[in-house]
Amino acid sequence: MSLKEKLTEDSKEALKSGDSFRTGVLRMLLSVLHNKEIEKKGKGQEPILSDDEIVDVLSKESKKRKEAGEIYSKAGRADLSEKEVKELEIIKKYLPEQLGEEEIEKAVKTAIEKVGAKDVKDFGKVMAEAMKELKGRADASSVSQAVKIQLVAAGDKT
Repeated sequence: MSLKEKLTEDSKEALKSGDSFRTGVLRMLLSVLHNKEIEKKGKGQEPILSDDEIVDVLSKESKKRKEAGEIYSKAGRADLSEKEVKELEIIKKYLPEQLGEEEIEKAVKTAIEKVGAKDVKDFGKVMAEAMKELKGRADASSVSQAVKIQLVAAGDKT
């Protein structure tokens, strides 16, 4: 069963059970995926999304909810922040399990070796290589932080 089929089935299930919040979130996700399919069709591509493309879209939606929740929290709007956090929890159920710091650091070290990075000037190359490996399983900000730390340490050794 593809990820989109799972979202569709879960949406039907939530509707039948009367969970209006979950139904709304899943419908919103399906709508975003549908829009992505239309975008692909407009570019002359096959309008069917692979699971990797779906994970990409869900990751972006997850990031939006996380950032919005933080903004609402800072603005003193706990009600809106809580809503964003609940939406984020639902979205996370459809994303691959996120890696911990150790796994991210290991992947970054591998990327640094593969690219042959020596200092912070190679940040972009290392980041691109690391994100290729960690796509969907690690937040870009966490990877970025790990890359910076390791490149600064590598630059100090030379």
